[in-house]
Amino acid sequence: MGVKGFVEGGIASIIAGCSTHPLDLIKVRMQLQGEASGSGVPSQTVRPALASANHVHVQVAPPVASRAGPIALGVRIVRQEGLVALFSGISATVLRQTLYSTTRMGIYDMLKKKWTDPNTMNMPLGKKIVAGLIAGGIGAAVGNPADVAMVRMQADGRLPPAQRRNYKSVVDAITQMTKNEGVTSLWRGSSLTVNRAMLVTASQLASYDEFKEMILGKGLMNDGLGTHVTASFAAGFVAAVVTNPVDVIKTRVMNMKVEPGAAPTYSGALDCAMKTIKAEGPMALYKGFIPTISRQGPFTIVLFVTLEQVRKLLKDF
Repeated sequence: MGVKGFVEGGIASIIAGCSTHPLDLIKVRMQLQGEASGSGVPSQTVRPALASANHVHVQVAPPVASRAGPIALGVRIVRQEGLVALFSGISATVLRQTLYSTTRMGIYDMLKKKWTDPNTMNMPLGKKIVAGLIAGGIGAAVGNPADVAMVRMQADGRLPPAQRRNYKSVVDAITQMTKNEGVTSLWRGSSLTVNRAMLVTASQLASYDEFKEMILGKGLMNDGLGTHVTASFAAGFVAAVVTNPVDVIKTRVMNMKVEPGAAPTYSGALDCAMKTIKAEGPMALYKGFIPTISRQGPFTIVLFVTLEQVRKLLKDF
């Protein structure tokens, strides 16, 4: 019985992850805007000096080019890197969903069965949130290496060709990171991944169950597609608002390039948050919010609608 929850959650998560991957890639690129390519240093970017016969002068890069909205950024990626670039790092997404989401969905399902009141067949909201926090934390710790690889593969195209990592696949990314930066690099930003996953799982799964129960309890809709879509979109919005700041910091810490012998750009999550706020203002923590909600909404809808259908298919097993 316990294994079934993992299988159902895993299938739904992989389908949802692959179908919304381009939106996730645009979100990652937007979160890195304002940071100099790959360095983590906020970009009051100075272009290379232009030499003439008698003198050298410096040109400051115009900020406009680096500040694109989600649609403009998507168009720019397709123009500069080709349509296939929108699927950079999809192998890492599949691995991440297999490790992280399968674990969190399965553990949440187990705890839900254990903590549901047999009389009302409902679980109190407080217990739903606790179940989400536990499930998300364990899932994130398992899936962190794939998460780091995914962020790097998605961000690679924005780096100058000489600085690109050019990972061939998620396996190549993990192998190169282990070889060049040590095995601990696979858990870079893991405290952020765990915190974010705890927040996203608690807000997403708990609010989906809560909204669904409320809709059915008040007789607003029957238990069908309409209810699943409505509850899942509301859950996606809640999750996006709660997790965006952690997501921005996580993306920047994971994408940070650490040169041997050089001090890292950020010493940790708090340092990254302080530097980001100081250089770009507090609203920088909500960078990429439109693509976050644009992805979190469809992702959550696809996730729960698929999950409900998979449950129907596997109900006799």
